[in-house]
Amino acid sequence: MTLMKNNTGVTQFLLLGLTDEPGLQLPLFFTFLFIYTITLVGNLGMILLIVLDFRLHTPMYFFLGNLSLVDFCYSSAVTPTVMTGLLIGNKIISYNDCAAQMFFFVAFATVENYLLASMAYDRYAAVCNPLHYATTMTTSVCVCLSLGSYACGFLNASIHIGDTFSLSFCRFHVVHHFFCDIPAVMVLSCSDRHVSELVLIYVVSFNIFFALLVIWISYIFIFITIFKMKSSSGYRKAVSTCASHFIAVSIFYGTIIFMYLQPSSSHSMDNDKIASVFYTMIIPMLNPLIYSMRNKEVKNAFTKFFMLQNNL
Repeated sequence: MTLMKNNTGVTQFLLLGLTDEPGLQLPLFFTFLFIYTITLVGNLGMILLIVLDFRLHTPMYFFLGNLSLVDFCYSSAVTPTVMTGLLIGNKIISYNDCAAQMFFFVAFATVENYLLASMAYDRYAAVCNPLHYATTMTTSVCVCLSLGSYACGFLNASIHIGDTFSLSFCRFHVVHHFFCDIPAVMVLSCSDRHVSELVLIYVVSFNIFFALLVIWISYIFIFITIFKMKSSSGYRKAVSTCASHFIAVSIFYGTIIFMYLQPSSSHSMDNDKIASVFYTMIIPMLNPLIYSMRNKEVKNAFTKFFMLQNNL
């Protein structure tokens, strides 16, 4: 069964990868293997902790568990392909596999976008309306926000896949990238891609700025509330609950905006590769580390888990 209708005759793409230097292939492979291992252990470990420790069965950790799942998924859509290319030198990817990789990467990256916005709203409710937090962030509200994030992610991916692979690829099939990212594949088209590029910019802009608007508004109210606090302990607690999320937001949106919200004429493929390594591999690895190192509840759950394992 064909994943995408192919009217162009192109059956496969060649991913150029990060480098052609033979001496760098193995060092890069082991570097990415280390990063991917930390990503798997960190994100799946975070999910396990949240599931096993009833003290973490709160809205904040519900969203954090989903964030860890999404980080694991969208890193896994890209990193194994990159490592395979570095290890055995096979950089050929079929037309359908390219479309599938792009779909799942875009879908889960978009889900993360909306989950970060949902987490900002959760932090707003916790800091600005603590007395009504339990009635504001109910189980049904959390589930709806989470399901809405996934729905937006898969809808967005469907739009971009249909938009990109409706183009004709009749001259070149060499992707100047290490995975099937939208700008890198779109630039190969020999048909008029002006409308497709506008769709990419407008849809990505809407997703990013809608989520950022929610985050900005939430943090404006959070900062106003924090500055009004007279208790130093309350001030520190409020800052600590928001600091990890704020760091994660800054890293995620900084790289995404740099990557997608610029015209194709301004794209430097080498710079795009560096940015892509950051948001496809580094960010999924950093998120569980950021939340675990700055969160006492996660540290306590982690300590309790290992003490329990040692006593068995």
